[in-house]
Amino acid sequence: MTARIVIKAGREKSLRRRHPWIFSGAIDNVEGAPGPGETVEVVDRSGAFLARAAYSPASQIRARVMTFDPDEPVDAALIRRRLEQAITVRRRLGRLRDGAACRLVFSESDRLPGLIVDDYAGHLVCQFLSAGAERWRDEIVRSLAALLEPRVIYERSEGAARRKEGLVSRRGVLAGEAPAEPIEYRFGRLARRLAIGGGQKTGAYLDQQDNAERVARYAEGARVLDAFAYTGGFALAALAAGASEAVLIESSTDALEQAAADAAANGCSGVRTVEGDVFDELRALVERGERFDLVVLDPPKFVHSAEQIRAGSRGYKDVNLLALRLVAPGGALATFSCSGHVDAALFQRIVAGAALDAGRDAQILERLTQPPDHPVALEFPEAEYLKGLILAVH
Repeated sequence: MTARIVIKAGREKSLRRRHPWIFSGAIDNVEGAPGPGETVEVVDRSGAFLARAAYSPASQIRARVMTFDPDEPVDAALIRRRLEQAITVRRRLGRLRDGAACRLVFSESDRLPGLIVDDYAGHLVCQFLSAGAERWRDEIVRSLAALLEPRVIYERSEGAARRKEGLVSRRGVLAGEAPAEPIEYRFGRLARRLAIGGGQKTGAYLDQQDNAERVARYAEGARVLDAFAYTGGFALAALAAGASEAVLIESSTDALEQAAADAAANGCSGVRTVEGDVFDELRALVERGERFDLVVLDPPKFVHSAEQIRAGSRGYKDVNLLALRLVAPGGALATFSCSGHVDAALFQRIVAGAALDAGRDAQILERLTQPPDHPVALEFPEAEYLKGLILAVH
C-alpha cells in the first residue's frame, strides 16, 4: 500500500496553487513508513487527493511534488517524459547547438525536483540534490543516455543541499567515459575549456553566459575590473568586445590559471590576474586611487537562509560600496546577487545605500536575470534567484 501524508487543515492552499514543496510543519501525519525518495500520496484532511511527491524524512522540505495529476503515476515513463520536455525546450531555445553549453534540466522548474543537468558540448554533468532525485538516479541516467547519447554522464552531487536531504556527497562517471583532457565548449562567443569533474558546481556558471555578453557591450576601449572573476567569463567577454585591459580578482589559483589559458586561446590580450581575498584587494585598489571604466561584481551567495538576510545584505552593501568607489566618472558597474532570499527590490535598495555612502550618483541602465535555459515555473518563484543591475555611475 502506498504511504500517505496528510496535510493540516488550511495548509493545503499552496499545493492547490501547485507549489511543489511540502514543509514538515504542514504535515498533520504520515501513514505508513516511507523511505527516502519513496513516492507518497498527498491528501488533505478529508482524504482528497492533492499530489504525489518524493518523501524526504531528513529535510525540512519533507516532500517534493512529482505530479498533481491523480491519473499520472510516478514511474520510469514519467521521468523520461519530463527529461524529453526539458530537452525539447532547450532545443527550441537554440541552446543545444554543436559545441554549446547550457542547463539542460533545472530542478523544480522542469518538474524534476532536485535534479540539475548541465550539458557541455555533449558532456553531461549532473547533480542529484534531493532524496527523490537520488531515488530515480539510475532511471535518469538511462533516459539521458538514450535521449542524447552523450559522450559521458558525470555526477557532481555535493554540498549543503545533499546534506540537508541526509545524503552523502558523491562524484564520478555514471555512463560513458570521462575524457582524459579538458574538453572545449562555447561560452557565449568564446571558446572555453573544462576538465570534466573539475571547477565549482558542475564546472562553470552557465547562468551568466548571456549576461557576460550584455555587460560586454559597455566594454569597448574600457579598463575593466572583474571581481569574484572565477575563470573570467565577464572579463574575457569584455576583452573580446574591445576592452583595453581586464584585471581579474579571484581567490582560486586554478580558476585564474584557466582564465589566463582561455584568454590566450581566444587571442585576448591585456589580462592581469590577482589572486587573493576580493574584499581585501578591492580595498587596496581604493587606497591606491585606481579607477576602472567598467567594474563587474559577481560574488558567491552571501545569504543561504532567511536568518542570514541582514548579515548577507551587509556583505553585498560593503562590496558594492568598494566597487562604486572604483568606477571612473561616467563608467559602469555591473553588479549581481545569486542569493534567492535577496529579491530584486531588496538588492536595488542595498546597492542604492552603497551608492549613497560612496557619494556617487547612479542610474539603472539594465536589469539582468538568469537566461532562459534556467526557466522559472510560474508557481515556483523560488527558482528566480539571479538578479543583476548595470549602472551608469557619475
